[in-house]
Amino acid sequence: MADWGPVLIAVVLFVLFTPGLLFQIPGKNRVVEFGNMQTSGISILVHTIIYFALITIFLIVIGVQIYTG
Repeated sequence: MADWGPVLIAVVLFVLFTPGLLFQIPGKNRVVEFGNMQTSGISILVHTIIYFALITIFLIVIGVQIYTG
């Protein structure tokens, strides 16, 4: 049996926190911009910190596990 929890959580969080795809913190003109498909160095840093914090919570603190088979 394979544990697909970490893979699934990482992929979903990566798609959600890609800067500029769904939202961007901080935006170029506002604090939060939605769907602008542009990014900056500071927004990459902010999204990386949010991604790391959430993946740490889901995988280490909560211990999400999804088994197949």
